[in-house]
Amino acid sequence: MDTAASPNVISAQHALTAADAEPYYLPYADEVTVFEQCHQHQLAVMLKGPTGCGKTRFVEHMAWRLQRPLITISCHDDLTTSDLIGRFLIQHDRTVWQDGPLTLAARQGAICYLDEVVEARQDTVVVLHSLTDHRRSIALEKTGELITAAPGFQLVVSYNPGYQRMLKDMKPSTRQRFVALDFDFPSQETEAAIVAHEGGVDALTAASLVTLAHALRGLRDRGLAEVPSTRLLVAAARLHAGGISLERACQLAVIAPLSDDETLIEAMNDLITLTFNR
Repeated sequence: MDTAASPNVISAQHALTAADAEPYYLPYADEVTVFEQCHQHQLAVMLKGPTGCGKTRFVEHMAWRLQRPLITISCHDDLTTSDLIGRFLIQHDRTVWQDGPLTLAARQGAICYLDEVVEARQDTVVVLHSLTDHRRSIALEKTGELITAAPGFQLVVSYNPGYQRMLKDMKPSTRQRFVALDFDFPSQETEAAIVAHEGGVDALTAASLVTLAHALRGLRDRGLAEVPSTRLLVAAARLHAGGISLERACQLAVIAPLSDDETLIEAMNDLITLTFNR
């Protein structure tokens, strides 16, 4: 038994609230309609796409749109079944059961979002199975309780197939329990609108950042493991809005996080120069 709650449990409980303001999100296909249908028909959803392309923001937007509380769990190698389901804790002179975020979401009818789910061990992910089929339930072996998910509960997972497939992947028995939505970076026009809104820069600056991103994404086949995400562009835009030159902001927020390889960094810096000094 533990004397303190897992960080995953604590953060999840604090997150059990519905957003008051609409999270900014620009649809680029039919993902909003599909997600709404999945929610209505109690179907679990898998979001597949590159890092920083808007998967998490999409879930936040849909939770707001559906007026459901949202619990987000960042998956990692050390995530255990107890971290998801719950555990007994020692409080003063007695032991008390504390729900984990997955159990809490099932009880409360929340949307439970497991970000980068394949980072978790497969023996941990198996606990999701009974919540993704007709049973919609979860058994707490330590308490003997069988919890049937409340109306409104929905399980959503995400991962980056391009990066993680080289390392590990989801078991077929798990994958086939989800409706899969493929995400990618939006069109240049849409991405520029996102960067302008989120980064606090004008439309011309946002468009030039997106132009740079498209040029850098062409280096994927030249040794760049991860291409620049919309998230990195927003970070660069915010630095520039705060007074840092655009070229320096891109070096700090876009180039430096992507690689330590001197040859690649030099090539990327050349693209910065070409983009902003035309």
